[in-house]
Amino acid sequence: MAPGVEELQFPHLRIPVSIKSISPVLPACPVPAADGDTLYLSNLDDAIGVRVFTPTVYFYRSNSQKPVASVLRDALASVLVPYFPFSGRLREAKNGKLEVFFGPQQGALFIEAQTDMSLADLGDVTVPNPAWTALIYKFPDEEQYKVIDMPLVIAQATQFSCGGFSLGLRMCHCLSDGVGAMQFLSAWAATAKAGSLVVNPRPCWDREHFRPRNPPKVQFPHTEYKRILDGSTLTKSLWEVKPIQKCYRISGDYQARLKTLAQAGGDLPCTTFDAMAAHVWRSFVQALDVKPPDFELRLTFSVNARPKLQNQPLSDGFYGNVLCVACATSTVHGLVNGCLSDAAWLIRQARLDVSEEYLRSTIDYIEVDRPMNLEFGGKLTITQWTRFSIYDCTDFGWGRPIYAGPIDLTPTPQVCVFLPEGGAESEGAMLLCICLPESASRRFGELLSLKEIPLTAREVKASQGGKC
Repeated sequence: MAPGVEELQFPHLRIPVSIKSISPVLPACPVPAADGDTLYLSNLDDAIGVRVFTPTVYFYRSNSQKPVASVLRDALASVLVPYFPFSGRLREAKNGKLEVFFGPQQGALFIEAQTDMSLADLGDVTVPNPAWTALIYKFPDEEQYKVIDMPLVIAQATQFSCGGFSLGLRMCHCLSDGVGAMQFLSAWAATAKAGSLVVNPRPCWDREHFRPRNPPKVQFPHTEYKRILDGSTLTKSLWEVKPIQKCYRISGDYQARLKTLAQAGGDLPCTTFDAMAAHVWRSFVQALDVKPPDFELRLTFSVNARPKLQNQPLSDGFYGNVLCVACATSTVHGLVNGCLSDAAWLIRQARLDVSEEYLRSTIDYIEVDRPMNLEFGGKLTITQWTRFSIYDCTDFGWGRPIYAGPIDLTPTPQVCVFLPEGGAESEGAMLLCICLPESASRRFGELLSLKEIPLTAREVKASQGGKC
């Protein structure tokens, strides 16, 4: 590995967990929703890519005598008063569209668990490990991607023998995007820490803000949702064998180097995300040796569209989905034989193409032709968690978590995640997690580090200030 890129290792282990109790958590006070009431979800909340639960885990060292489970449970009950939609359930209404409905004895779900292992037995808990799945509760025989009639918040507090604990959390993406989830978590953590309800800003629902136009007005092709028959080897190579999860630490200096290389000799600036996403996309495709060369690939990533809303800005407390899926496309040949700045420009353009009009067109597209299945043809999706203050907003009274974030990407192997590093001395470093066949993992690491793979002649010229 080159300086600035470090492959991180995690142990293969089994965590024996004993469930002590499973109980619903109802709002601590009456809420403005009676049995039989419903709430509207926008098409952004109901897009196929958000009909999922987002599983995360948080590790804490604890020398406090405060009872972990009761503090977390009581704070959750308090927060479910202003965030009462999380105490409901989802169901399908007409045309397969989802809505929130309320019935008796719903609420969130809280699981209290324990293990005889210590946190030290897990090895390095700053590196996401698929072996931690026992710390996040799933129902027996639960269907993959099931969201209908499920608790919308599922929390498992697991006590370790050393006194530390983990919080394994599943939140339904249909109710909030990453920004909204951080708002909810911040309120829950602040409430647990203070011992009384702390909510700032006040949450608001306002999903009607994103109703489709009448008649719908689809103004863009929305390639991100199109079904593409995958005539390439990309998807086949990932799904025919069980992929393995790889994790790398990317230093801030290395990211800066890539950004310089990606925009050297170009007329337009790019962001660090543009450069990193371009580099990962090229390395991923080259490592998999994707064929045929003329096949058109897709790179998708979510863009927070809140800053794009000029006509009707949202209230500060809005916590619903305001994401647009941006999509860059390239042939295999163009991607691997072009230079980094070519790919970065494609990603930059896809990002900048997301506008308020694009958001409205997305809403109308889903209304007219609601996609019901996830599409993987020729696709890599990059999810950027580095923009979230997940470590700062999850201090429940036991300090910042040692680790906060997702753990297992293998169920959806065409996803790459950029994670913030949690240490106070991270200096802009990030963690990069991706799934690959074992046969391609070494090649990917070499390409990612730029150590053993020489730059193309065009990239050398670009790095020296010439046009690429």
